[in-house]
Amino acid sequence: MKRTKKIGFGGGCHWCTEAVFQSLKGVYDVKQGWIASDGEGFAFSEAVIVAYDATIIPLEILIEVHLRTHKSTSEHSMRKKYRSAIYVYDESEAAIVSELLEVFQSKFSDQLITQVLLFSKFKPSRQEIVNYYYKNPQKPFCETFINPKLKLLLNQFSNYTKIDNLQHLNHGNYKNNV
Repeated sequence: MKRTKKIGFGGGCHWCTEAVFQSLKGVYDVKQGWIASDGEGFAFSEAVIVAYDATIIPLEILIEVHLRTHKSTSEHSMRKKYRSAIYVYDESEAAIVSELLEVFQSKFSDQLITQVLLFSKFKPSRQEIVNYYYKNPQKPFCETFINPKLKLLLNQFSNYTKIDNLQHLNHGNYKNNV
């Protein structure tokens, strides 16, 4: 019997984020949409809710994958829409994730800007764009922005990837600009 936990991730386009987490072993469901936290200024931003089994894929790996597959050290003009965040469901989980971010900071030359926020609300994406990558892997957006992230998964997190989902990446020329 699997023990499923949930956590939210936001940082870039939810099409990209959805495809990254759908490609990991131990991830059973990825809900694409917008997540909001409580408090002033925390409007909805693009994100996903990931349901996973921590006995198959540890929280530390999920967080490192998240940090490496979006611009987790970069402020830019679209940060309100693409907030770099990890959404948790209680204060004890927030403390654990905050500690893990401190540990991961040593692996980055620039300061991580990823926030740890308490989950408040979720609005799902329209059905037409759910599972976008796996419905449209040859679309230019997917080839340009999502394939490099999935290639990174294969190169750096191969023990945790659903190789069958990513076999098509071994063919063709893919940019390495995550």
